[in-house]
Amino acid sequence: MPVLSYFTFPNIDPVAISLGPLAIRWYALAYIVGLVLGWRLLVRLVRLPDPPMSKIDVDDFVTWAIAAVIIGGRLGYVTFYNFDYFSSHPLEILYVWQGGMSFHGGLIGVIVAEVLFCRQRKLPLLRVADMVAVAAPLGLFFGRVANFVNAELFGRVTEVPWGVIFPAGGPLPRHPSQLYEAALEGVVLFALVYWLYSRPQFRAKPGLVAGTFLAGYGAVRFGIELVREPDAHIGLLSLGSTMGQWLSLPVLLVGAFLVIRARRA
Repeated sequence: MPVLSYFTFPNIDPVAISLGPLAIRWYALAYIVGLVLGWRLLVRLVRLPDPPMSKIDVDDFVTWAIAAVIIGGRLGYVTFYNFDYFSSHPLEILYVWQGGMSFHGGLIGVIVAEVLFCRQRKLPLLRVADMVAVAAPLGLFFGRVANFVNAELFGRVTEVPWGVIFPAGGPLPRHPSQLYEAALEGVVLFALVYWLYSRPQFRAKPGLVAGTFLAGYGAVRFGIELVREPDAHIGLLSLGSTMGQWLSLPVLLVGAFLVIRARRA
């Protein structure tokens, strides 16, 4: 394959901060920054007219969300991506520090947390979901940047001039698909849902913002899977599809349903 230009992945230490025996990795730091910024954004959104929950509710829900992301993300990875292995090594399900998290599992976890939290506090579920959806792309952005820093979840071999040679990706340049996702799932999707939620006429349609986020994520993830390297132990599925596409398709459909429902209402 002729390669005119490319980038060699820089030598980045996966450990961001070392404090004696304590080592904080970039991936963990990304989770922390994303959650903190998401929390502060929700506190800011509470100041808009007629918020669906109070600041105290936001503070409490963030605790629920942290547990939901970790538990749901881990169980999602175990179930969707490596069930055979973990069914034979069940104790390793708890080894979250070794990596292995699924966005789709984390999403399911957060949805379950929202349902339970809103029932307990008697809050309007769809309006709370709209508000939480505004903060979600922040976590996606930092998570995908951390994937790039860790040189993981890279793309397929490419001839584009911005291709990157990753340490574990062989000698040929590959799509930096982590940065594609950071830009589209993070920056672009955040700008869209934030703009929608800041407009009273769209906040007045429960489910519209949450549906836009889900449909937007599902569409972007489905498309980027075309240039993202499939998981080595799974490979391509039927019709050349990937596990990420199969998981993203229902997310897209549910999001489209919520948008149509909100617009008709």
